[in-house]
Amino acid sequence: MKHPAFKMMEEQEKKETKPLHQDSAGSHMRRNNPKKGFLEMMLRPIQWLKMLSDELHWSFVLGVVIVYGISQGFGVGLSRVSTQYYMKDEQRVQPSQAQVLIGIIHFPWIVKPLWGLLTDVVPILGYRRRPYFIFAGLLGVTSMLVLSLHKNLHLAFALLSLVAGSAGIAIADVAIDACVTQHTISNPSLAGDMQSLCGLSSSIGAFIGFSLSGFFVHLVGAKGVFGLLSIPASLVVLVGILLREPHVRNFAYKRVMEKFVDASKAMWTTLKCRDVWRSCLYMYLSLALGLHIHEGMFYWYTDAKEGPSFSQEVVGSIFSVGAVGSLFGVLLYQNLLKSHPFRDILFWAQLLSGMSGLLDLVLVLRINLKLGMPDYFFVVIDEAISRMVGRIKWMPFLVLSSKLCPAGIEGTFFALIMSIDHIGLLSSAWSGGLVLHILKVTRTQFDNLWIAIVIRSLLRLIPIGFLFLIPRSDPNLSILPSELLRTKKGNDVLETENIEMASLVNSI
Repeated sequence: MKHPAFKMMEEQEKKETKPLHQDSAGSHMRRNNPKKGFLEMMLRPIQWLKMLSDELHWSFVLGVVIVYGISQGFGVGLSRVSTQYYMKDEQRVQPSQAQVLIGIIHFPWIVKPLWGLLTDVVPILGYRRRPYFIFAGLLGVTSMLVLSLHKNLHLAFALLSLVAGSAGIAIADVAIDACVTQHTISNPSLAGDMQSLCGLSSSIGAFIGFSLSGFFVHLVGAKGVFGLLSIPASLVVLVGILLREPHVRNFAYKRVMEKFVDASKAMWTTLKCRDVWRSCLYMYLSLALGLHIHEGMFYWYTDAKEGPSFSQEVVGSIFSVGAVGSLFGVLLYQNLLKSHPFRDILFWAQLLSGMSGLLDLVLVLRINLKLGMPDYFFVVIDEAISRMVGRIKWMPFLVLSSKLCPAGIEGTFFALIMSIDHIGLLSSAWSGGLVLHILKVTRTQFDNLWIAIVIRSLLRLIPIGFLFLIPRSDPNLSILPSELLRTKKGNDVLETENIEMASLVNSI
């Protein structure tokens, strides 16, 4: 039997000694048959999905598309515009208040480790994932219908409903994240492909959602859009019904507290790993120093006196172009960047993030009009570039986070890392609201908005000085020690290869 190295050398020699006329003939045929080349290009994404389905099972791919693409991508695309107009026109709050309220709405994402612990440790009726998908979907449906059907809803109750809807999305996200992380541990070389699938699903869904958001807000109002958002939530219920997983028999519920303690100890052990806590610290700093002032920019966009006075349809179209930029960022990462070291990608992403933020300065100071560039054209370019850079920056975070999760508590630990990221986003939103309040940026006053933009751009460059916290390792290899990647066996442990979608008939 030949050594693999000799086989590789023989294959290479065959490629090198291949007759030139064969290559030229193939190229000639492709040039003379452009339709075939176009067809191959169009079929490439399908072949990629088929590869993932063969390696990871088709059910995993379908689950990612439903949760990330429809629930999060499309649903969040619709809800972002409708929530902004709901806060501005229905509740009539100031930009700085809106910043704080938007941060509160995302609070359920901060407590994601709680949802992760529940799905990993506490099965319901013998199942770990299905009941939580169903609960998350029902919670989302109920909260959206309350916002849609109740007239003159008090701000406190409206905020509570929005938080409940966000909790439904977060719980479903934890369940699907656990599946992604389990597959990452068993297939580390496909970690980039899996995160690309998640990013593509989310970006395509967000593009469709943003494209339709302005039209729907104009047609049925912000409250009507909340009613439409009950549809993506109902699909999450469907995932819970169709998900087939092994039934946990004779589960000792008396040992739940013990399992919580064991999971907490395992998380603490993992967090003490040098590469883990340093990476988490960098991700927090990078996000917290981003200074979120989007609500101030949104109020300026729609102001008739100081700003360009964009309509609802125009605002939706701007965000949809931003979703295209985000999708382009995913494609760039998937095809060109996923094999590069994390530090190199994050350096350029952080630098470009600070520079792209200055595009808002050109817009607010109306320099674009002096250069003969219409507001809409410039805003579209600004949004596309900012979202593309943001996605390129976010993708390494997701891949790195999935590689930092130990076996047995994958969902819980990934949720913990994501909660740290969301604490960073919350810090960014609240500090941005504080800056807008200090600079006296209100519903009608935007004189100091440009100062907030300058502060934000400068703060985005600071994390470059902390890149030494990120491990300089091959992104296709595991980062954790091998003892943390060993999966425990037992009747009450969910095996990664057993997660699959099935018909309800087969699950009974």
